[in-house]
Amino acid sequence: MKFSINRAAFIKELNNVSRAISSKTTIPILTGIKIVASDTGLLLTGSNADISIETLIRADDPDIGLTIDEPGSIVLTARFFSEIVKRLPEQTMTVNVKDGFQTEITSGSAAFNINGQDANNYPHLPEVDAGDSVVLSGAVFKELISQTVIAVSNQESRPILTGVHFVLADNQFLAVATDSHRLSQRQIELPTPSNAAFDVIIPGKSLTELSRMIGDDDSDVKMQFSENQVLFLLGDTSFYSRLLEGNYPDTSRLIPKEASTNVEFEAPELLAAVERASLLSHESRNNVVKLTLTPADNQVTIFSNSPDVGNVEEALAPKEITGEDLEISFNPDYMKDALRSFGQTTIRVAFTSALRPFTLVPTEDTSNFIQLITPVRTF
Repeated sequence: MKFSINRAAFIKELNNVSRAISSKTTIPILTGIKIVASDTGLLLTGSNADISIETLIRADDPDIGLTIDEPGSIVLTARFFSEIVKRLPEQTMTVNVKDGFQTEITSGSAAFNINGQDANNYPHLPEVDAGDSVVLSGAVFKELISQTVIAVSNQESRPILTGVHFVLADNQFLAVATDSHRLSQRQIELPTPSNAAFDVIIPGKSLTELSRMIGDDDSDVKMQFSENQVLFLLGDTSFYSRLLEGNYPDTSRLIPKEASTNVEFEAPELLAAVERASLLSHESRNNVVKLTLTPADNQVTIFSNSPDVGNVEEALAPKEITGEDLEISFNPDYMKDALRSFGQTTIRVAFTSALRPFTLVPTEDTSNFIQLITPVRTF
């Protein structure tokens, strides 16, 4: 195998595929990156058994400057290969695979020789049926991931909660995540009618990596499913992830239907106040911020203290407040994550009691995006 390519274009695709490669894999060949050169172009593959990423660098793209002198395939240790490519001196580089999988990488006056492995020993990627597929705008899907993945659990003791639950039924696409202390739920209506229906749980870590790969120029993301795999197609890149097995808890019953106290804020203003309060709460063992609401006086006060450092108290200016007096405590980190997901919008916070979960929704769309936080008992 022998090819030459523009180094900057190659590094961009190399970085994408390398997201799937882990040094901790139990399958040694998966620490490598698979490269297949053919008349079509270069096919790069990286995998860690949980996620696999494959991208095609097309030979007919004039910006990439790809010349394939000899087709073939090789697996090269990802860590060394990536570092070498990034440090080569010239704009163009050449990879030449010789006998015994010895691979020469040259650029200008620099020449590296590294050991490769037989690409035939690299595991095959899963086959995913194109039957059930859904197409979403890249920008919408990236936003949906960022709004929900914040609430997945990091505790492997309940693996099902480390994923986001995706349900498609009657053209309504629903994504829910919870770690049992908080919940994030986003629903969108598909722009074009789809006959597809699915109920799957995708690992949060997979979605985070996928989100980093969705660029501004990725107009659409296509999702396809098999029994235990999901495939996302982004242009010439394929992103595979295993699905989590099991039944996701029924989260719809967690969302309160009634509220005794409602208050509206500009999300950035409330976020800034919670960030100030958390400066001291983080020094305290229990990391709690308290909110006191007095609707009759149009007053909301945020309070936090650390026995070792001191306390902070700040009067907030709600846009609107109705209902009963309430004092409630919560984890400020959960609140900050939730508020950041709303961006520059007005939100409504609905409380039922000091010990019941409360919800945050954007005032412009109160049913399709909900963040829920469980309060902290402080007495």
